[in-house]
Amino acid sequence: MQPLGKNNGGYFGEPIDITSVLTDCASTAEAHGWQIDWLEIDNDLRLLTLHRAPEIVRRKIYLSAGIHGDEPAGPLAMLRLLTENDWSNDTEFWLCPCLNPTGFPANTRESAAGDDLNRDYKNPRTPEIRSHTGWLNTLPDFDFSIQLHEDWEAKGFYFYELKMDGTPTEPRRVIEAVEPVCPIDHSPEIDGRKNDHGLIRPELDPAVRELWPEAFWLVINKTRLSYTCEAPSDFPMKVRLEALVKAVRILLN
Repeated sequence: MQPLGKNNGGYFGEPIDITSVLTDCASTAEAHGWQIDWLEIDNDLRLLTLHRAPEIVRRKIYLSAGIHGDEPAGPLAMLRLLTENDWSNDTEFWLCPCLNPTGFPANTRESAAGDDLNRDYKNPRTPEIRSHTGWLNTLPDFDFSIQLHEDWEAKGFYFYELKMDGTPTEPRRVIEAVEPVCPIDHSPEIDGRKNDHGLIRPELDPAVRELWPEAFWLVINKTRLSYTCEAPSDFPMKVRLEALVKAVRILLN
């Protein structure tokens, strides 16, 4: 399985119609009994949020995607997961299928206003992230969170485990499950961080980092365990989509 060789200095792969994807997410979720809420931002901008609560709740999990407009596999993975409707019957879920809807029409990492929303969580100033964190603050704490991303430079799939306590975990199961459907990035370092054959455990103190991604905000405010999954966006969409869906399935089960 080889990369396509399309990405040179950025993402030049296929885009998606994010309005259509979100419409399908909302209608599919509604058909399966999810609670649907649109967070009103400004200038007719809205963020889709979904909530599912069984009668008996033993775990609470949050998932998000689409915070960068040049990472289309994340929202598509959300739609796939909603369509398959294979959710644990003792887990309460909150989903945000796309946090940057204005970035996708231009196929750019940033929002239409030119902001990297995934660097705005320490002291939010963008309307999207102010609204998002305001909504998150109304929710209970999560057992863990999952963020779906892509990396146009990656040689294969990898993911971050951000753990703020001694919670026992088995992250290597994710790599073992994803490898049959997508190559794993075995680079010694990715973005200056040690990569253990597809697993990165950042040794960073969010309190001293100037710009926070969503995962940092979550482990400070809502959970002690967060996973950020990165699909290699120079591979075919089918491969990236399967990698993200497989990773989520393993993390949930």
